[in-house]
Amino acid sequence: MAATENVLPGQLDRHRLSALKTSKVDLYSGPSVVVPPKRLMESSDTSETARPIEISKTHLVEITSSEEGSPRTASPIPRPSETYTTDRYAFAFDIDGVLIRGGNAIPEAIQAMKMLNGENQFDVKIPYILVTNGGGKTEKERCLDLSRQLGLGISPAQFICGHTPMREMIEKYNTVLVVGGEGEKCRIVAEGYGFKDVVTPGDIIKANHHTTPFRKLTGEELRNSRDRDFSNINIEAIFVFADSRDWAGDQQIILDVLMSKNGRLGTRSETFDEGPPVFFSHNDLVWSTSHEHTRIGMGALKASLEALYKVVTGKTLTTVAFGKPQLGTFQFATKLLLQWRKENYGIDKAPETVYFVGDTPESDIRGTNEFNQSRWSGESTWFSVLVKTGVYQEGTIPRYPPQKICSNVLEAVKFGIQREFVKTTKKYPLGNDGMTQDKDGVLN
Repeated sequence: MAATENVLPGQLDRHRLSALKTSKVDLYSGPSVVVPPKRLMESSDTSETARPIEISKTHLVEITSSEEGSPRTASPIPRPSETYTTDRYAFAFDIDGVLIRGGNAIPEAIQAMKMLNGENQFDVKIPYILVTNGGGKTEKERCLDLSRQLGLGISPAQFICGHTPMREMIEKYNTVLVVGGEGEKCRIVAEGYGFKDVVTPGDIIKANHHTTPFRKLTGEELRNSRDRDFSNINIEAIFVFADSRDWAGDQQIILDVLMSKNGRLGTRSETFDEGPPVFFSHNDLVWSTSHEHTRIGMGALKASLEALYKVVTGKTLTTVAFGKPQLGTFQFATKLLLQWRKENYGIDKAPETVYFVGDTPESDIRGTNEFNQSRWSGESTWFSVLVKTGVYQEGTIPRYPPQKICSNVLEAVKFGIQREFVKTTKKYPLGNDGMTQDKDGVLN
């Protein structure tokens, strides 16, 4: 791997940092992931049906960046007559710290997206998907936000957030407790996935206000929470969709359900082995905001809940986390990418290479590298690229080294395109035109 530099990123506004203590076993601990359902491939209002991939020009081309990402221009050269298409490779991106920071698009991200959508020297589109640990909104709502921020159409069919894979569990669990997020948003997300009976902490507090002695529902919460008789309801699973807004109250309610008999509130198990399973949409321990120091996130809530359960019951609580770096999320991303390429570009095979661009070594880079080494990566090679616009800090050596470090996402996209072009020219010699390549494949 080429030598890399550490550069201080810009001011961080809001971004997650993956848990540092996730074990390798944890990466394999998620449930099996199936092919994304057909409804996941429905287009949003923000995107048009993509036209077939255009055939790249066979005339002169210009190289825009070197192996290290530094802009460099070569003399035009003739290309072979064989058609060069983007069925060979694709991209996957984290969002916060890569494309977006503090609610605004990182300037280079806008140009990078244009380049992927065909504004490049080859006049071809390069399929891509977005994979984030964030959540708390429907995929369609988040894609509308991204479309406004980036100035182009983003479809839910190319988007995965932390709780997206949870939609595959709707047939397994009927009545579920959904925790986290603002107001009723996570209930709306869960019902949109197809969960038939969604309970929130507000419903439980409304039924018995003594449940949380120090939390009283606001007028709006009382109106939105639903009247339920929990004496005859069994909660079959607990899903933490987004960061909790009330740690004390939410943990109390989750513990009540976990220690119950078969999820029946008001009961207590004698063995503490009868409670429902609990799932977290991700395991990010801390995350960066506009504050000068990182703030605790969902992974910290998970650790706190596990510690409380141990103290109260004397037993170890088994939990399941989705999101990066869990390999199940990358499995889901692989299947989503295959469907996106097939439905929108007519490409019915796996890409040779997927460039995953992220800013967090502990989640983005670790997950990409581990997935690439696993049997689930299939026919594709997953190539990790770390950018300097987010969590990555100057003077640090990444605990999980990427295969490439770039200053920003635009440089990362140029690097991937350049690398694929070099692979093609090595396969098909350029001819005796006086052009040579250096050790990194840069044309001279």
